[in-house]
Amino acid sequence: MAHASAVVYRDVHLSAQRPQTVTQAPSDHPDGTMPRIAFIGSGNVARSLIGGLVALGVPASTIAVSGTNARLRASLADDFGVRVHRDNQDAARDADIWVLAVKPQVLRVVCEELSALAREQRPLIVSVAAGITIAQVERWLDADVAVVRAMPNTPALLGASATALCANPHASSAQCAQAQRLFEAVGIALWVDDETLMDTVTATSGSGPAYVFALVEAMQAAAQAQGLPSSIAQALIAQTILGAGRMLCESGEDAATLRLRVTSPGGVTAEALKCFEAGGFRELIAKGIAAATARGAELSAQNDA
Repeated sequence: MAHASAVVYRDVHLSAQRPQTVTQAPSDHPDGTMPRIAFIGSGNVARSLIGGLVALGVPASTIAVSGTNARLRASLADDFGVRVHRDNQDAARDADIWVLAVKPQVLRVVCEELSALAREQRPLIVSVAAGITIAQVERWLDADVAVVRAMPNTPALLGASATALCANPHASSAQCAQAQRLFEAVGIALWVDDETLMDTVTATSGSGPAYVFALVEAMQAAAQAQGLPSSIAQALIAQTILGAGRMLCESGEDAATLRLRVTSPGGVTAEALKCFEAGGFRELIAKGIAAATARGAELSAQNDA
């Protein structure tokens, strides 16, 4: 089965089918100019990607955004200098890349509205809608266009996203490179060759920040029960999570090795881990991710109803 390759902090090792790139602005327009990018949707995903692109030096004049929320549109225009539109077609017209950053439940309507323009312009389509398959986007657009499906996560707002990508056969190597660099503007990006694994990606890294926050909540409550003030517990735990994440990304060691280095036989850490294992810690994690994966597939099927 195809699988994503190993990843290190701020660098990406890709499968042979996809181009290796470095973090830079998407710049593979046939005439050598900067490609024009349209964001259909003006929420947090669009904002984080626009911020990352502008920070890399992408001219704001090459970015257009559409959205139904006037306040969000005004904020993007004020903060980044991008062009904003109420109408999706106004934003998408003449753009080389369309980033579909709307809620999954409205994506079908958006695609059908843009289908004639997609057939005319044949842009690269990048969808970040959770649970929406490439086949669904192709069918709703009714156009033979390059489609890349992406699953980032909320740390994109801080430039620390983990994004998985997959593409249809219409996507050229240059277009795949453009899509990858788009998401490298806000973190790491790697390719998954088997799209059926994207539901697992969503259940793992897409939803993963919520699992970490739940762990922090539980640790903080436990520390408070042992007498530690709430503010101190929260600060210590947050920094611990940050430090442990950096060790995973930067040390070159896997999680098991790092865990063993912290765990002295018969010590304090070993005692806590023994309790976790006795309580079915690993089984609970496995059940949760399996349930989330199945739910993702269910929601995708509902979008075809």
